[in-house]
Amino acid sequence: MYKIVFIILCLFCTVASASEEVELIVIRSEHKLLVVKNDVVLSSFRVAFGSGGRKAKLQQGDHTTPKGKYRIKRVRDSDRFYSFLQLDYPSVNDAITALESHLITKADYNAIVDAHIAGKIPPQNTPLGGSIGIHGIGVETQDRIEIHQIADWTQGCIALRNDEIDVLKRYIKVGTEVTIID
Repeated sequence: MYKIVFIILCLFCTVASASEEVELIVIRSEHKLLVVKNDVVLSSFRVAFGSGGRKAKLQQGDHTTPKGKYRIKRVRDSDRFYSFLQLDYPSVNDAITALESHLITKADYNAIVDAHIAGKIPPQNTPLGGSIGIHGIGVETQDRIEIHQIADWTQGCIALRNDEIDVLKRYIKVGTEVTIID
């Protein structure tokens, strides 16, 4: 049953994404975020990921960055990270995998799917975790800049320098598709 819902949602997402102007492609193995429009790379940024290593996010607190297709659901200023572009993590696909692995309950799964159907941010308090997004590095001290350039340091998000977030925000809007791949 839940796979049927996922297929229907994927078909809806494909139709919806056809009207989007740009998409963001995050390539974990290259530490890159690409802004792409009509198969043309408009901009490229070096990014940092979660400190938990290369595996895809499985649960709250694992400090890993998820893989899959997401959308930007909220853009806001952040005292801690300068700016925060919140993704609609966990996705329906994340929920299917977690339900099959017994990481979440059927109620958690239903809440995540219902949020996606309604176009809302899914619950952020399930065992899958939440508050995954693209953000800056906060106050840019020399130490923070150096750490950002050489290490994955986030709790699972994708981080850019603050001035790069400002450039990125010129391209995106709520609803912009973000694909995170290895």
